Amino acid sequence: MSDVAELLADLVRIDTTNPALGAGAPGERELARELARRLEALDLEVDLWDVLPGRPNIVARLRGSGRANGGPAPSLALCGHMDVVAATSPGAFEPAVRDGRMYGRGAADMKAGLAAALLAAEAIVESGEPLAGDLLIAGLVDEEWRSAGAAALPARYAPDAAVMVECTGLDVVTEHGGFAWFDVESRGIEAAGDDTEHGVDAITLLAPVLTGIGRLDAALAARPPAAYGRGSVHASTIQGGDQYPVYPACCTVGIERCLIAGETVARAQAEIDGLLAAARAADPRFDGGSRMIVGREPAALDPAGGIVAAVTAAAQHVLGRPPNVRGDMGWMDSGLLVEAGIPCVVFGPAGHGEHTADEWVELASVTTCARALELTARTFCA
Repeated sequence: MSDVAELLADLVRIDTTNPALGAGAPGERELARELARRLEALDLEVDLWDVLPGRPNIVARLRGSGRANGGPAPSLALCGHMDVVAATSPGAFEPAVRDGRMYGRGAADMKAGLAAALLAAEAIVESGEPLAGDLLIAGLVDEEWRSAGAAALPARYAPDAAVMVECTGLDVVTEHGGFAWFDVESRGIEAAGDDTEHGVDAITLLAPVLTGIGRLDAALAARPPAAYGRGSVHASTIQGGDQYPVYPACCTVGIERCLIAGETVARAQAEIDGLLAAARAADPRFDGGSRMIVGREPAALDPAGGIVAAVTAAAQHVLGRPPNVRGDMGWMDSGLLVEAGIPCVVFGPAGHGEHTADEWVELASVTTCARALELTARTFCA
């Protein structure tokens, strides 16, 4: 194996399944400690702190000289999440290399990006040419559920800009969609199946909500999309009843609303409220409500902003061509940093199959990404 492959393999072997997604899952602590060990070996200042019980963020600081061009030098964070979704296939955390790709849970999402950030920091340290501004390497917890790690970062660190090293195929992603998850509950009255006088069917009373989801999605499809996709809504889960000869007392449907630029979480909540109102109008017996599980706003950066220019120029230099600059439908931790006032570009290696048994990353792209991240830091932190 090459040095890059060995580094990434070491990271992939560490099971970092998010405990919210797998019973008894270990979480990110072991990987955070491994990153701390490697970054301390480079003489970076390492900060580990629990964001959730037993689940630490890690931030390592490579201090710069502090002054540039007569003023304070800007600081930059290279950020990535450490958690992965649950794996069911045997050997999911045993990396395998085939045809220049590394396969394994977390290889693309997103330990390859973390490896590239480590390599960039290592290259800067070993060059003996320090930056003017500080460079931070951040490993974050919980992106696959509530993004507690990214939410906690700005209160402790406030870099002037950040790069989220998610796999983008070496494209520069300057905007992305948002989402909102809801549970909508219908409450009926449990009774024997032949007790028509008292029984109220919670499942049937949710029918206008389900019909309304289909109509709302059709309306969203008719609206002008963003360049990276359209707003949408769909039913995700449904639970109700527990036996045939009983009126169900409760039914809950899970709903995902995917948001594009110009749409908001508040708008999504209003749409859900409208579905509930329609159910009440259809049948006065409807007794229900909604609960938002997670809501994340879409994010967009000024295409002429300093960090966008720095990443784009660095990518062009390394690739030998202008990079593709685009948006992405999927929400990422970068959205929380942008909301906190930290401009955050998304840029990372080439991979595919996230959350599946065939997840992979192209190893050569990890090296290319690391070189671009190093050049970005040298440009932005000058």
